Amino acid sequence: MPTEQPADLHLASTHPLGPDATVAAFPLGGIGTGNVSIGARGEFRDWEMQNSPGKGNLLPFTFCSIDVRPADGADGEAVTKVLEARFPGPHEGEDGYGWGRVAGLPRFQSAEMLGRYPLLTTDFADDRVPVRPSLEAFTPLVPLDPAESGLPTAVLRYRVHNPTDRAQQVTLALSLASPVGMDGWRHNGFPTYATAPSVEYREGDGIRGLSFAAAGDPGAFGYGTATLTTLHDDVSVKPQWLVGHWSDGVQAFWNDLTADGRLEAETRQSYDDKPPTGGARIGSLALHRTLAPGETGDFEYVLSWHVPNRHRAWDERGELYHQVVLNHYATRFKDAWAVAGHVHEHLPVLEASTRGFTDALFDSTLPAEVIDAAAASLSVARSTTCFMIDNGTPEGQFLAWEGSFDREGSCLGTCTHVWNYAQTLAYVFPSLERSARRNEFLTETDEGGRMHFRSQRVFGGTQPWDFEHPAVDGQLGTVLRMYREWRFSGDDQFLADLWPKVAEAVDFAFGYWDPDGDLILESVQHNTYDIEFHGPNPLGSVMFYGALRAAAAMAEQVGDQDRAKRYADAASTGAKAMDELLFNGEFYVQKLDDVDAYRYQFGVGVLSDQLLGQFLAHIAGLGHLLDQDHVRSAIKAVYDHNFRSDLSEHVSVQRTYALNDEAGLILCSWPDGGRPKLPFVYSDEVWTGIEYQVAAHLIFEGFVDEGLTITRAVRQRFTGRNRNPWNEAECGNHYARSMASWALIIACTGFDWDAGTRRLAFAPVVGDHGRPFRTLFTTGTAQGRVTITGDSAELTVDHGSLDVAELVINNRSFTPADQGPVPAGRTARFTAA
Repeated sequence: MPTEQPADLHLASTHPLGPDATVAAFPLGGIGTGNVSIGARGEFRDWEMQNSPGKGNLLPFTFCSIDVRPADGADGEAVTKVLEARFPGPHEGEDGYGWGRVAGLPRFQSAEMLGRYPLLTTDFADDRVPVRPSLEAFTPLVPLDPAESGLPTAVLRYRVHNPTDRAQQVTLALSLASPVGMDGWRHNGFPTYATAPSVEYREGDGIRGLSFAAAGDPGAFGYGTATLTTLHDDVSVKPQWLVGHWSDGVQAFWNDLTADGRLEAETRQSYDDKPPTGGARIGSLALHRTLAPGETGDFEYVLSWHVPNRHRAWDERGELYHQVVLNHYATRFKDAWAVAGHVHEHLPVLEASTRGFTDALFDSTLPAEVIDAAAASLSVARSTTCFMIDNGTPEGQFLAWEGSFDREGSCLGTCTHVWNYAQTLAYVFPSLERSARRNEFLTETDEGGRMHFRSQRVFGGTQPWDFEHPAVDGQLGTVLRMYREWRFSGDDQFLADLWPKVAEAVDFAFGYWDPDGDLILESVQHNTYDIEFHGPNPLGSVMFYGALRAAAAMAEQVGDQDRAKRYADAASTGAKAMDELLFNGEFYVQKLDDVDAYRYQFGVGVLSDQLLGQFLAHIAGLGHLLDQDHVRSAIKAVYDHNFRSDLSEHVSVQRTYALNDEAGLILCSWPDGGRPKLPFVYSDEVWTGIEYQVAAHLIFEGFVDEGLTITRAVRQRFTGRNRNPWNEAECGNHYARSMASWALIIACTGFDWDAGTRRLAFAPVVGDHGRPFRTLFTTGTAQGRVTITGDSAELTVDHGSLDVAELVINNRSFTPADQGPVPAGRTARFTAA
């Protein structure tokens, strides 16, 4: 078991990032709520709360300031600075730094960001400032609870330490331009507003702070509210900055703050309303505390927002685009003030769950690169890629794009062939995956079993999207994922409700993709490469056998014995036939008489995800679908031929996600020649989602070092200087396929949970045999930690409740010291039988 980490392994979650990590942006926000991000200087950036992506969106004059002066009027100079590190450059722009960025105000000499998603810590340093401030920011993440993990909020806790031998009067003043009500963004990233938003100071419901609102119809798409609130006792406020010309407002604010460290309301509200504010309304909320020598104090804000109205469509085509559907969180809260009240009231519990989850993940003995990759994938679930709409049920309907372009969603419809790879939600928020399965089978599967691989009917009515061919990997992979969801939840009613459509989807495959009945798929097969493979190939056929095995088990459960036998027999017979036809002695190939007869094929190439169906079968606990030795040979061939430790000489005319001396796994190679004149689209690219899928599959098959090598290569490309550690792009930012990384935890720990039998199993393949092994785990009802030490094990439940009938570690049965379910906060002890 490998234990040593390379000395040069610098990850964003283990090594702080400095201000030169200019592309690092840590997203805050819940599932389906939108985001605001914090950069490595401690600055706010990428405001994305308007139900659409917004990379580069800035809010003018939005920053936190700190004022420090000797307490009780003692002698000494006051220091006032923006609580950000200085701009590192380059210092270029059509008008330098624009008005709203106030780059000319004093800032800290340096800052260091450490992001252990969902928790961010930023430390600030300046030898001219007598105190040491830091920022801790997070949005609550409660495993298995998408509602409490879907709050439109961010907790901003500034912590200040006074290392001096004298008391210091400290003020934190957070200034915020209205983050709601925009109708566009200018070329410089600043917003425009349809009508002037309002801001006022408000107290009530035990909280106080600034309340922003967008004027107009509450049913309009641009309508929204936002709040900046606190429970702090000693506050001062400038409810609305002076609305004036040029830099009048910020000048008046700075003069006020630096005069005595406190804020006052403007006596005159307006001179005129001209650029650069552009219609924005800005307010400042200041928190005050006297810190004794050696004392540390917290200054806590809660930023909340509420933008309820989404378009009832994926894009502008069709009449439904002009109809409103509510964000699911808007069915819980009437406005941002209500959100803030909920967060303040329940913050101790929400924070405890968030910290418990984070500690369980980051304090495990898993390799650092595995933890880093898995944690980063959680940000996708809470990015603009994913959203939740009101569908009349308490749970709402989960939907997603493939990713997010800078200004709009990327590739509509919770695309089944992309979401095949994603594993994070299935283990951290499994109810969301069940929501998706209900939609895919009950709404998006036609009579006769053809499934739309992009959800078209979910909003109601007819969508102007259709495709000539169904997606072979998407449809069959969804059957495998249906089995995963049922097995993980143990929800037999869920299976009973969906089984008729599942059976139709499986039966459809026989006639559509296997018209000659030889159980090897050979007709036109649309797939995740946005093209069609022709003839026998491993991607489609292996997925077929996995779907058949999964469907046979589900058929057995619901008492459909005829289908159970037919599916099981077909899976066995077909797998043997395909193995004989397509295995070339090292890996699986595509059989075509002329590889150039059709464009975009791969022929005798080494396809990186040729065994995607086998990967999903391992995840679902179905075991090997094909000859085990052949599977091991094929996945090792993917590593041997497609992994590049240096891409400097790699030739690609396609999109580029890794380059120069970086390492990465390309999608296909032709080590024995035979490359088509026009190979399949994307064949020379590097996708993190497939890298993680292959890495996890290598570990499943015993190639642990190779799997970790690929994982390290990915994470070392996301340093904050060249790419954002919390944004793995493919066709869009925060791409869903990257959530394949959670499978690394499953593979490294040998984790398996069968809710029906209540059997929990671990078989770690990483760690030091001489030391305890620790890891986080989740079941359908609990999130906890396991510690394995020789012949004993401890299970601690952090959230939910766990009822285990059988614990198996490394194929050995362990018995509990006490019987019965384990509630949250309790530890159960087991010994080897």
